Amino acid sequence: MGRGNDREQARGLRGAAALIGTAVLLSGCSLASSVGSSDDSPSFTSRFTNLFSSAMPGVTQPHSPTPTAPEVECPGVDIRTGASTMNVAAKTADATAGDLRYQLSFGQTARECAVQGGNLSIKVGVQGRVILGPMGGPGQVDVPLRYAVVREGPQPKTVITKFKRISVTVPPAQTHIPFVDVEEGLTFPLPSRSELDAYVVYVGFDEIGDKNEKKAPKTAKKTTTRQQ
Repeated sequence: MGRGNDREQARGLRGAAALIGTAVLLSGCSLASSVGSSDDSPSFTSRFTNLFSSAMPGVTQPHSPTPTAPEVECPGVDIRTGASTMNVAAKTADATAGDLRYQLSFGQTARECAVQGGNLSIKVGVQGRVILGPMGGPGQVDVPLRYAVVREGPQPKTVITKFKRISVTVPPAQTHIPFVDVEEGLTFPLPSRSELDAYVVYVGFDEIGDKNEKKAPKTAKKTTTRQQ
């Protein structure tokens, strides 16, 4: 009986995945200009690209060009393995495909670098999509995003990381909506050219992101003694 139930559940999950994939294909031309909006002209892709000053994302574009600004190759952007999609179900225990509220996924990414005062600043943009499941409906959807610059190698090192939650509004009568986010706070000391070649910018969904952030220690209240 257990194996039979597992097979039935697996078929259900595959069916849900197929429906979600079909929705993505059918919705390719129905993209939004900003989180929760639904303007189709000009294309969302064009507007996403226009968030960056360069027509070729990844080419160094200093905000204040000077003759001494070094030319660097902007680190590439990659979607973190295991964090490219995120499913949210109506219940946490024994959830099936029919319990799916919505799925989050990534589409395009872009980046732009600037060298200023010995620091490298990376501006990273991501475009993704919210797709409603059988238990989903209109309203606010929480999208938890994690950005991280990592120096890869035998002992990978996180150089800087940023976590944020953005809110996406799914309008009535819609089953999917795109979202876009741009992170401009990835600034760190400029490494050597050879070391920079090992740097990668990772993006992913982080369901428990801010729960893992270290909370600032509480300041002990000072006690005062009254002098007689």
